[in-house]
Amino acid sequence: MPVRCAIVGASGYTGVELVRLLDAHPAATLTHVSAESAAGKPLSASWSGLLGVDDRLVEPFDVGAIRAAADVVFLGLPHTVSARYAPALLDAGLTVIDLGADFRFRDAATYERAYGIVHPAPELCAEAVYGLVEKNRALLPGARLIAAPGCYPTATALAALPLVEAGLVDWLIADCVSGVSGAGRKPGPRNLYCEVQESVSAYSIAGAHRHRPEIEATLGVPVTFTPHLVPMVRGMVATVHVRPTRPVSLAELRAAYRERYAPHPLITVRDDAPPATADVRGTARAVVHVALDEALGVITAVCVIDNLGKGASGQAVQAMNVALGLPETAGLPRIPLLP
Repeated sequence: MPVRCAIVGASGYTGVELVRLLDAHPAATLTHVSAESAAGKPLSASWSGLLGVDDRLVEPFDVGAIRAAADVVFLGLPHTVSARYAPALLDAGLTVIDLGADFRFRDAATYERAYGIVHPAPELCAEAVYGLVEKNRALLPGARLIAAPGCYPTATALAALPLVEAGLVDWLIADCVSGVSGAGRKPGPRNLYCEVQESVSAYSIAGAHRHRPEIEATLGVPVTFTPHLVPMVRGMVATVHVRPTRPVSLAELRAAYRERYAPHPLITVRDDAPPATADVRGTARAVVHVALDEALGVITAVCVIDNLGKGASGQAVQAMNVALGLPETAGLPRIPLLP
């Protein structure tokens, strides 16, 4: 029998991406969608592109209805909202995969410092498994509560993990760019066409961005993190700079990256040139490139992802697959939308 899946927050960008991915999943089926703002209307009223394809009714959040319909529930909700819903869903016997930030930290105090609010369910933080498959694969089978990583932390971690694990990093610099969909669907200055078109801006600099503590928790080293918003819909580039703790050759670096990611089917290591976001648009893949400035002795590693794919919904489905013992790449597109 296919795994029955529910989406809470189906009217948002990560929610509709989950609809797309689960529609193509050979071992899962979407059985329930809810969203408070769209409840009582067909899903296609929120997403006209689904008209005639998925016109199911969007329901209000109800634990009993979800329990009756699903085995797994994806939460595409703002921070603090997921943590208020998760305890009842777990008590109902569901596997919960949170695409928000509420369970990404093992320690609620770190979350509270990063987000400036009291955690609604601190007792669950230590139970949650951080769903970066390429780092926590062994912890995911059987997990009941999975925290899907943020998009910036995913791209930065995949760029830097081989360097950190080789002991080459004391601290690193991460310059990252994201498409506007990373800001979510709620209207605001960061996603108004007139304010982002033909303009690039840095924001939340000098340690102010909430993803910095998540990146540092994932990598275990200090990070100088600068995000930028660029005028495109989907895509993310993380460019990481490291002055290594010892001399290293480009051949050694390339070998380390290839060895580190060889077991992971959704990671491609590219040697010839840095990748572009178009290489992964619409997919759940990441492409990574490493280079060495021999004159300065500085390593630069680049990772590209689709922020809604490997950076959010695709990664959540990947984590579900591993947690439930399904083929890791089931339902996940690997060929980008080209041209």
